[in-house]
Amino acid sequence: MVTGDGDRFPLTTREGWERFTGDQPAEPKLLAGTDLELLSVAERMAYDHDRADYHSRLVTVATPTIRQVYATGRRLVLLNRHQVSARRGLIVTGAAGTGKTTAVTQLGRNHELLLRHRLGQQAMAWRMPVVYVTVPPAATPKMLASEFARFAGVPVDSRRQNQADITNAVCDVLARLRTDLVLVDEIHNLNLATRVGADASDQLKYLAERIPATFVYAGIDVEGSGLFGGTRGQQIAGRFGVITCDPFPYGTAGERQQWQALIATLEQSLRLHRHEPGQLLRLDAYLHERTDGMIGSLSHLIRGAAVEAVMDGTEEITRETLDRVGLDHAAEAARTRRKAAARRRRDSAG
Repeated sequence: MVTGDGDRFPLTTREGWERFTGDQPAEPKLLAGTDLELLSVAERMAYDHDRADYHSRLVTVATPTIRQVYATGRRLVLLNRHQVSARRGLIVTGAAGTGKTTAVTQLGRNHELLLRHRLGQQAMAWRMPVVYVTVPPAATPKMLASEFARFAGVPVDSRRQNQADITNAVCDVLARLRTDLVLVDEIHNLNLATRVGADASDQLKYLAERIPATFVYAGIDVEGSGLFGGTRGQQIAGRFGVITCDPFPYGTAGERQQWQALIATLEQSLRLHRHEPGQLLRLDAYLHERTDGMIGSLSHLIRGAAVEAVMDGTEEITRETLDRVGLDHAAEAARTRRKAAARRRRDSAG
């Protein structure tokens, strides 16, 4: 069972990020039937708890978008390494649930693990190669600087320190710790049409000039949010490439094969006693219809069904198990609309 203080820290803190980038927990070993029967009640509860905890996380599948974000981000880090100013960045956008946060955090995790492998743990002890922050709603420049300070462990006294004090301290620390990748999530919270949003955008631009790093933004419908509008938006558009995360399509044979490969990878990671290989794969059409091709909804659905299978003792994921797992409102509403449209088509054909 994996526990510890790291569980108490969000990803936007250094402690939480270190846990996220640490070694992944070992997959629990499935006991044979005879060994299972020898467990005491307390041992069986602990065994099931460990498997439920494992299934609550499962693996992160390297989808085409994740691979594209990593390849692009890695290239930008190398290209920006010797740039004094006007470094290029990346924006990852798309609808909610399409895997934007997963893509950028996997970019950060893989970048940090690559550096650990190349430089060794001792050299990494005094480095902070990746910073991950989120933009608060109605963020002010001072709030943004404080988010960076929290991740970097820079003490902040908001009553005595002004925006410039916090910003200077953050930039000095991150430059000294050789940060070379900054991930800024929830960028859609910046509203350039307001004075506060415009000032916060200027603050991000200033941080990008002061911190010699590659900046990667992630947010919902960034182009539609107005981030590229006006003079400030034109500056962002001129320096940042865009990768759009879309739901998985299911129309062509090739698209169905991609979806099936994703399901197969998730299925191979299951640790259930009665689940036969291929049970989930045979439900690929149902899974796409249920989730509307959203990777976030698919992950939640399979993880929830796996935990349910451990808790109720069925030890397999069936259509009935999946039906019992509720999804987010957007996925369920889309499913309701599709069913209504199908009924209308049947009625008109009849």
